[in-house]
Amino acid sequence: MSKLLILDGGMSRELLRLGAELKQPEWSALALINSSDIVRQVHDEFIAAGSDVITTNSYALVPFHIGEERFWEEGAALIARSGQLARDAADACKDRKILVAGSLPPIFGSYEPQNFDPSRVQDYLKVLVENLNPYVDIWLGETLSLIAEGQAVRTAVAKTGKPFWTSFTLADDSAQRDGASPKLRSGEAVEDAARWAASSGANALLFNCSKPEVMRAAVDTAAEVFKQGGHNLQIGVYANAFEGEQNESAANEGLHATREDLNDDVYSRFACSWVDAGATMVGGCCGIGSGHIHQLKLSLMPPAEAQSASNPRS
Repeated sequence: MSKLLILDGGMSRELLRLGAELKQPEWSALALINSSDIVRQVHDEFIAAGSDVITTNSYALVPFHIGEERFWEEGAALIARSGQLARDAADACKDRKILVAGSLPPIFGSYEPQNFDPSRVQDYLKVLVENLNPYVDIWLGETLSLIAEGQAVRTAVAKTGKPFWTSFTLADDSAQRDGASPKLRSGEAVEDAARWAASSGANALLFNCSKPEVMRAAVDTAAEVFKQGGHNLQIGVYANAFEGEQNESAANEGLHATREDLNDDVYSRFACSWVDAGATMVGGCCGIGSGHIHQLKLSLMPPAEAQSASNPRS
């Protein structure tokens, strides 16, 4: 089994907790513009909590959030800033190696597979890749709703020579939680997404920004596909803490409420289940903070390694 990697958690709620202003449509991009020191603080707190991988705050640096004009005028500089902040935080950690994942989001909106435009997607991804490339160790196409978004990210990063992880968001309505075959938000089967990932040259297949309750079935399915095909991809999970069902509304329409029941201990129990099913990297998405990540480290890592993490919120 590959060494277990602890990922970081959701950026936006930690920014809010630490005093950054976030509002739509810019959302977490606003912190890069107005309070980049808080972005750096979030990275530092996730590292202190035990994260082995931190993700650039580039998720909202797309026209969907910052507008077309600002993207072409300021996007490159903001994207580079997000990479530099993560790289500086990683390099400041002297007791272990921290990897920086370059976030490549769904260009045309989260949970919006119907808006995907293959004729335009590379124009935007090129700007993200070129300006993150000096700072990142890994590419992370995340919160992707359909396989074509994953292929677009793969194409965009192919010439960089860096590892590529692809992360899909899952349908998480009540039918999925009741045992239906796992699907992406596009309706495509996780089984097909796993087969695509295995053929794409990806180093890992992850599932993110869906409820914890639907993740185990996706891990089981992916693990079986990889086993049958003799593929050696890692599997990862980082769930969100949203209340209610998200399938019928875009992820970017407002500030979704988060679940009060999903405390550090409860979330870590979900994570242990994912690891039992074959996941080798776990972390958190929206609403999963540094406290959750600290508990993951304590629950999943050997005692000697877990002791190296401190709870930055204690």
